[in-house]
Amino acid sequence: MRIGELSKRTGVSPRSLRYYEEQSLLTSSRSDAGQRHYSDAAVQRVSLIRQLFDAGMSSRVIATVLPCVDVPDDLGVAEETFAAMIRQRDRIDADIAHLIETRDALDVLIRANSRHRAALSTGPEPVPQST
Repeated sequence: MRIGELSKRTGVSPRSLRYYEEQSLLTSSRSDAGQRHYSDAAVQRVSLIRQLFDAGMSSRVIATVLPCVDVPDDLGVAEETFAAMIRQRDRIDADIAHLIETRDALDVLIRANSRHRAALSTGPEPVPQST
């Protein structure tokens, strides 16, 4: 299929698909006229790439993980990929912990603001300013 068809089937822009190729995440063959042609398996590959990007992985990290999909029986590739996945999981765990800390700090501010607003609404009537 051509790049436009892959784009329609995956919801990923042609520009992103070209980027995936530049980063060696996706491959295509070329016609005599230079048009990109993708196999049907490219749809699933693009879906996997999107999932990995959505998980916060960079294209460089994705490039280290994908060989495990491409060469599943190579122990060296499996070990390297495993280590990359563990590093990414640890990074995601750290991001989650930071987000929880940020949320907790925001909750403190929200409670303080709520008390302040309640005090303002039950306070004495404002004194009119004389002119």
